[in-house]
Amino acid sequence: MLIRIPPRSRCDSSEITPESVYLSRRRFMGAGAALLGSAALPAWAQASASDYEGVEPGNAPDWFAQKLAGARWKAMEVPGESITPFQDASHYNNFYEFGPDKGDPAANAGGLPTEPWTVKIDGAVGKPGQYSLEDLVQPHTLEERIYRMRCVEAWSMVIPWLGFPLAELLKRAEPGSKAKYVSFETLSDPEHMPGQKSRFGLIDWPYREGLRMDEAMNPLTILAVGMYGRELPNQNGAPLRLVVPWKYGFKGIKSIVRISLSEEQPYTTWQNLAPSEYGFFANVNPQVDHPRWTQARERRLPSGLFSPNVRDTLMFNGYADEVASLYQGMDLAKYY
Repeated sequence: MLIRIPPRSRCDSSEITPESVYLSRRRFMGAGAALLGSAALPAWAQASASDYEGVEPGNAPDWFAQKLAGARWKAMEVPGESITPFQDASHYNNFYEFGPDKGDPAANAGGLPTEPWTVKIDGAVGKPGQYSLEDLVQPHTLEERIYRMRCVEAWSMVIPWLGFPLAELLKRAEPGSKAKYVSFETLSDPEHMPGQKSRFGLIDWPYREGLRMDEAMNPLTILAVGMYGRELPNQNGAPLRLVVPWKYGFKGIKSIVRISLSEEQPYTTWQNLAPSEYGFFANVNPQVDHPRWTQARERRLPSGLFSPNVRDTLMFNGYADEVASLYQGMDLAKYY
């Protein structure tokens, strides 16, 4: 069922088809179909690709290309905001497994093997196991979710993800009565992830993150396998990452290899490293500053020295209507 979210967080931009999606679709069309007029194509194949200009060609596995044919485009959007150019979204990243600088992931992640890929699901579930990514994704329809992404460092983007609700996967795993939290773990591969060799910032690899169960089950929370109409680039968390749009970006763990359900609040990497700066909840909150900078404003990429793109930060990153009830009665300055 197509999920629709109330107007404050729904985009109303025109239908857009990424060039990469169009080309993927062309692979499934016979030579005779190429002679048909544009009226014979589905609506998404006739749309403009202007918002996806500059998308680099990928090398998607067959299962991903096949899933694109049935994807739900523009399932969620962001009102009145432009999509961040692909070049910015794919070359300005925090992914410390590949280095501490923003350009290190794009420079160093290309050699990471992402096929085959398996994900372990364990803990308080009725159906634990080790699953191939293809089998994990196969039952789900991919949806394009255009979300704001707000980094704790006070910069932000608008990114068109391709994925499916985490809740759907968790339901398939049959959570038990003790499943109060969901934890995630990133791949540990020092051979292909040079940042893990350097032990940057005293990080205890592998990187780990977590959500409360009601946060994980919220319809906005997705597992992404693509962006900009193509598979995820390695530097953006290929082949599987978490996207929780009302939280700071460090909660969006990348290159996931394990999902565990538990009764106790899980260990998370940044909260363990600097608990006074990075809380477990990490909700975007302009009223609660980081100890070293304000969170009331953000720099929306692209932004330059002579053309700064600075704006006010929205409570819950603009998704308050959908998620504020999760934290009713909580002191968000204490549970930050």
